[in-house]
Amino acid sequence: MPFTTRDDFLERAQTRLAPADAVLTGYERTDFDLTPDFPFPGKPPYRRAAVLVGLIDRADDFGVLLTLRPDTMSQHAGQVAFPGGRIDPGDASPIAAALREANEEVGVDPFSARVLGQGDPYLTSTGYVVSPFVARLPDDFVATPHDAEVAAVFETPLSFLMNPLNHQRHERSYQGHLRAYYAMPHNGRYIWGATAGMIRSLYDRIYGEGDQPAPARGEIT
Repeated sequence: MPFTTRDDFLERAQTRLAPADAVLTGYERTDFDLTPDFPFPGKPPYRRAAVLVGLIDRADDFGVLLTLRPDTMSQHAGQVAFPGGRIDPGDASPIAAALREANEEVGVDPFSARVLGQGDPYLTSTGYVVSPFVARLPDDFVATPHDAEVAAVFETPLSFLMNPLNHQRHERSYQGHLRAYYAMPHNGRYIWGATAGMIRSLYDRIYGEGDQPAPARGEIT
């Protein structure tokens, strides 16, 4: 089923997302879900990262905070992404890393974000296992993007992203193989790859038949 109301989403999130402090030691979804025979990025241990799925109140909907990476970046240049990045040794936890990165990239105040829970860990084609954390941001949040890391900040309606009719299946050649992936073009922005994959995973978690976080699979430690 697709997004119905904001309150319904919040109610489902309370029971279907893992707690923010849960230690998930594997991955549940991957960049290769639509192409199971695609070569995986080496063997574990994989590197770890965390991102913030920021929700901003927009009347009967939420705006989902997304960024556009600069063309000058060494990885994922010009791609749409959630605020976030690699978990550093000094980070107390994955959620601490997500909040730190969101603060550095777009100016999210870690103390003002109300974390609703943790989505399924996601393995990317670059060898990162990413922990996505869903959080409500203040209604009056104004982004202050880091020039070197963020080319643009924008919002996409949660109702659009939580509608499976908008989850398109695209294909392209990657490292000599044809790879299929999710894409969710909206308002001139091309949301695809790992970001779209995590959105699809969040949709399945919130609106799927199961109502408890599934155990993660695959070692990342």
